[in-house]
Parts: sequence; C-alpha cells; structure tokens
Amino acid sequence: MFAIAIDGPAGAGKSSAAKAAAKKLGFIYVDTGALYRTIGLYMIRNHIPMEEPEKVAAALAGVQIELGFREDGQHVFLGGEDVSEYIRTPEISMAASRVSAIPQVRAFLFNLQRSLAEKNNVLMDGRDIGTVVLPNAQVKIFLTASAEERARRRCLELEQKGEPVTYEEVLADIQKRDYQDSHREIAPLVPAEDAVIVDTSNCDLEGAVEQILQIVYKKL
Repeated sequence: MFAIAIDGPAGAGKSSAAKAAAKKLGFIYVDTGALYRTIGLYMIRNHIPMEEPEKVAAALAGVQIELGFREDGQHVFLGGEDVSEYIRTPEISMAASRVSAIPQVRAFLFNLQRSLAEKNNVLMDGRDIGTVVLPNAQVKIFLTASAEERARRRCLELEQKGEPVTYEEVLADIQKRDYQDSHREIAPLVPAEDAVIVDTSNCDLEGAVEQILQIVYKKL
C-alpha cells in the first residue's frame, strides 16, 4: 500500500487540497481531524468537562465512530448518526484541539487510522500523521500558510455558511489553536524531519493541489 501523510496547522487548506489530490490519484482520503472533532462533539453533547482528561478518557467507552466513503468524500458517523456537517464549527474546532492533547484519545483513534492505511492506498491529513500515525509513509508533506491568510479564508468559509464572525475573532482562535497544537506534550504539531514544506499563503486551491501531486509523482 502507498501512504501520503499531510500535516499542518488549522486553516491551511489541508482538507480541501488533500481531498482533491486523493481524488485525482484514486486514493482514499482520510481526514483525521474529523475524528478528533467528532470526539469533541461527543464530549460537548454529553457535558463532559474537557479540562478534566480523566473524565474524557472514561467517556471514550461510549464513543462509537465509523468512517464512510462516498462519491462526495469521507463521512463521519457518531453512534450511527452522520455528523459530518455538525463538526465544522469554531466551537468544535477548539474542542478537537483540547481532546487531541489527551493521550487516551490519541490511542483510541490510533488503530483506526493505522488499519485504514494497511488496507488501502491512502492520503491522510492531520497534525501528527507523518510523525506518529504513519511514520513510514512514502510521502510526507507539511502544508501551511500564514495565520492571517488562514483567518481570512476561514472568515469567508463561515460567512458563506451564514455564520457571522469577525476577522479578529477568527484570527485569535487560529493563533490560540496553533499554540495549543504546537505546545501539547503528546504528538505536538511539527513537520516530520523528511517532510516537504508547502506554503499556500500565496496560491489558490488548484495551486496547492498541483504542488502536492508533483511531490507524489516523484515517489510513485
């Protein structure tokens, strides 16, 4: 099996670029961030205090997550409910960042992610794919962009969904999440030593996808 690992900070365009690249390659696209978001959603719905890791760890026994792959991409199911749309809010983004710092949560999802790569050609994106989940991936990419550009993109996305936000609020959230992700004790957000750095600050989605494909084609 051939594995492509794409890591990077929130709002860098990983999901959109990775999904498009996977489609062109005929690979299964796995959005691991959606898994952490789903656990964050579960904790919020069940009023589990995420500042208390032991309570989050204990609550994992009730979490049932499944992935489904359709023509329009990956869908995430929580207890049989398709929550793919519900997990894309700023509140859930912050919840995902908090639960992802808990070792038991990472261990809970580790086997699911690894098993997908063992059985399929995958393009998997997240925060620690190249460093922890798939350290032997044939291609590793660290996709990034400036915090200001990521905030601008996120504002446009939320406005299109009819969710009123200010640029300042979004930028503050992104900077806060960057700090949490890069300073957590377990699997912090850092490029793998052999990762190719791709900065998308000054390119559109098509340009980001083309850069990913050129890197992959050199390895195929």
